[in-house]
Amino acid sequence: MASKQIVVDIADMKVAKGPDITLTTYALGSCIGLCIYDPVVKVGGMLHFMLPESKINPEKARLNPFMFADTGVPPLFLEAYKLGAEKKRLIVSLAGGANVLDQNGYFNIGKRNYMASRKILFKNNVLIKRESVGGNAGKTMRLSLDEGRVTIKMPNGQEQEI
Repeated sequence: MASKQIVVDIADMKVAKGPDITLTTYALGSCIGLCIYDPVVKVGGMLHFMLPESKINPEKARLNPFMFADTGVPPLFLEAYKLGAEKKRLIVSLAGGANVLDQNGYFNIGKRNYMASRKILFKNNVLIKRESVGGNAGKTMRLSLDEGRVTIKMPNGQEQEI
Protein backbone atom coordinates (compact mmCIF):
# COMPACT_ATOMS: atom_id res chain seq x y z
CA MET A 1 0.00 0.00 0.00
CA ALA A 2 1.33 3.45 -0.90
CA SER A 3 2.00 5.90 1.89
CA LYS A 4 -0.31 8.89 2.22
CA GLN A 5 1.71 12.11 2.19
CA ILE A 6 0.57 15.08 4.24
CA VAL A 7 2.37 18.31 3.34
CA VAL A 8 3.18 20.77 6.10
CA ASP A 9 3.47 24.21 4.54
CA ILE A 10 5.66 27.08 5.75
CA ALA A 11 4.21 28.48 8.99
CA ASP A 12 2.02 25.39 9.35
CA MET A 13 1.58 22.38 11.63
CA LYS A 14 0.04 18.94 11.11
CA VAL A 15 -0.49 15.99 13.43
CA ALA A 16 -1.59 12.51 12.30
CA LYS A 17 -2.03 8.99 13.60
CA GLY A 18 -1.66 5.62 12.01
CA PRO A 19 0.37 3.66 9.54
CA ASP A 20 1.11 4.54 5.94
CA ILE A 21 1.30 8.29 6.60
CA THR A 22 4.29 10.50 5.89
CA LEU A 23 4.48 14.14 7.00
CA THR A 24 6.64 16.23 4.66
CA THR A 25 7.80 19.83 4.69
CA TYR A 26 9.81 21.58 2.02
CA ALA A 27 12.03 24.66 1.90
CA LEU A 28 13.53 24.48 5.39
CA GLY A 29 16.08 27.25 5.05
CA SER A 30 16.40 29.42 8.14
CA CYS A 31 13.04 27.97 9.26
CA ILE A 32 12.94 25.02 11.63
CA GLY A 33 11.10 21.78 11.06
CA LEU A 34 10.23 20.22 14.41
CA CYS A 35 8.95 16.63 14.44
CA ILE A 36 7.55 14.68 17.34
CA TYR A 37 6.73 10.97 17.24
CA ASP A 38 5.25 8.50 19.71
CA PRO A 39 6.22 4.97 18.60
CA VAL A 40 3.64 3.22 20.79
CA VAL A 41 0.53 4.85 19.27
CA LYS A 42 2.19 5.86 15.97
CA VAL A 43 1.27 9.52 16.38
CA GLY A 44 3.47 12.10 14.76
CA GLY A 45 3.45 15.81 14.27
CA MET A 46 5.44 18.37 12.35
CA LEU A 47 5.74 22.13 12.75
CA HIS A 48 7.44 24.39 10.18
CA PHE A 49 8.03 27.74 11.89
CA MET A 50 9.71 30.82 10.43
CA LEU A 51 10.70 33.05 13.33
CA PRO A 52 11.74 32.60 16.98
CA GLU A 53 9.47 34.94 18.94
CA SER A 54 5.92 36.14 18.45
CA LYS A 55 6.58 39.40 20.29
CA ILE A 56 8.00 40.87 17.06
CA ASN A 57 4.49 40.75 15.56
CA PRO A 58 1.73 39.73 18.01
CA GLU A 59 -1.00 40.27 15.39
CA LYS A 60 0.60 37.83 12.95
CA ALA A 61 1.07 35.37 15.81
CA ARG A 62 -2.61 35.65 16.70
CA LEU A 63 -3.61 34.99 13.08
CA ASN A 64 -1.06 32.20 12.57
CA PRO A 65 0.64 30.87 15.71
CA PHE A 66 2.64 28.37 13.60
CA MET A 67 4.75 31.19 12.19
CA PHE A 68 6.69 31.46 15.46
CA ALA A 69 8.50 28.98 17.73
CA ASP A 70 7.00 30.21 20.99
CA THR A 71 3.39 30.09 19.77
CA GLY A 72 3.76 27.08 17.44
CA VAL A 73 5.44 24.47 19.62
CA PRO A 74 2.75 24.19 22.36
CA PRO A 75 -0.15 23.38 19.97
CA LEU A 76 2.02 20.76 18.22
CA PHE A 77 2.37 18.84 21.47
CA LEU A 78 -1.23 19.41 22.58
CA GLU A 79 -2.65 18.06 19.30
CA ALA A 80 -0.43 14.97 19.53
CA TYR A 81 -1.62 14.37 23.11
CA LYS A 82 -5.23 14.47 21.88
CA LEU A 83 -4.40 11.55 19.56
CA GLY A 84 -2.90 9.49 22.39
CA ALA A 85 0.76 10.53 22.37
CA GLU A 86 2.53 10.76 25.72
CA LYS A 87 5.28 13.24 26.44
CA LYS A 88 7.63 10.68 27.98
CA ARG A 89 7.57 8.55 24.80
CA LEU A 90 8.04 11.34 22.27
CA ILE A 91 11.03 11.27 19.96
CA VAL A 92 11.89 14.81 18.91
CA SER A 93 13.76 15.72 15.73
CA LEU A 94 14.83 19.11 14.36
CA ALA A 95 15.99 20.25 10.93
CA GLY A 96 16.65 23.56 9.21
CA GLY A 97 18.15 26.60 10.86
CA ALA A 98 20.39 27.28 7.87
CA ASN A 99 22.07 30.56 7.12
CA VAL A 100 20.48 31.44 3.78
CA LEU A 101 20.34 34.88 2.15
CA ASP A 102 22.34 36.28 5.07
CA GLN A 103 25.90 35.24 4.28
CA ASN A 104 27.36 37.85 6.64
CA GLY A 105 25.33 36.51 9.56
CA TYR A 106 23.74 39.88 10.27
CA PHE A 107 20.30 38.56 11.23
CA ASN A 108 21.19 34.96 12.19
CA ILE A 109 17.54 33.92 11.83
CA GLY A 110 18.44 30.24 11.42
CA LYS A 111 20.57 30.19 14.54
CA ARG A 112 17.99 32.19 16.51
CA ASN A 113 15.22 29.80 15.41
CA TYR A 114 17.30 26.82 16.48
CA MET A 115 18.11 28.34 19.87
CA ALA A 116 14.46 29.31 20.45
CA SER A 117 13.28 25.76 19.79
CA ARG A 118 15.96 24.28 22.06
CA LYS A 119 15.04 26.72 24.83
CA ILE A 120 11.30 25.97 24.65
CA LEU A 121 11.89 22.22 24.64
CA PHE A 122 14.47 22.37 27.45
CA LYS A 123 12.15 24.47 29.65
CA ASN A 124 9.52 21.77 29.20
CA ASN A 125 11.88 18.86 29.94
CA VAL A 126 11.85 17.60 26.36
CA LEU A 127 15.10 16.37 24.82
CA ILE A 128 15.98 16.52 21.14
CA LYS A 129 16.96 13.06 19.93
CA ARG A 130 17.96 13.82 16.32
CA GLU A 131 18.83 16.95 14.40
CA SER A 132 20.17 18.26 11.11
CA VAL A 133 20.63 21.99 11.52
CA GLY A 134 22.81 24.74 10.12
CA GLY A 135 24.61 24.96 6.82
CA ASN A 136 23.56 27.31 4.07
CA ALA A 137 21.08 25.29 2.00
CA GLY A 138 17.42 24.46 2.31
CA LYS A 139 16.22 20.96 3.20
CA THR A 140 13.16 18.76 2.85
CA MET A 141 12.14 16.85 5.98
CA ARG A 142 9.98 13.72 6.11
CA LEU A 143 8.55 11.82 9.07
CA SER A 144 7.17 8.33 8.45
CA LEU A 145 4.53 7.36 10.99
CA ASP A 146 5.13 3.65 10.34
CA GLU A 147 8.40 3.53 12.24
CA GLY A 148 9.21 7.15 13.08
CA ARG A 149 11.97 7.42 10.49
CA VAL A 150 13.03 11.03 9.81
CA THR A 151 14.83 11.74 6.57
CA ILE A 152 16.41 14.91 5.27
CA LYS A 153 16.81 15.60 1.57
CA MET A 154 19.36 18.19 0.48
CA PRO A 155 19.08 20.35 -2.67
CA ASN A 156 21.64 18.10 -4.41
CA GLY A 157 19.21 15.18 -4.02
CA GLN A 158 21.21 13.44 -1.29
CA GLU A 159 18.90 11.94 1.34
CA GLN A 160 19.87 10.77 4.80
CA GLU A 161 18.15 9.48 7.88
CA ILE A 162 18.73 11.42 11.07
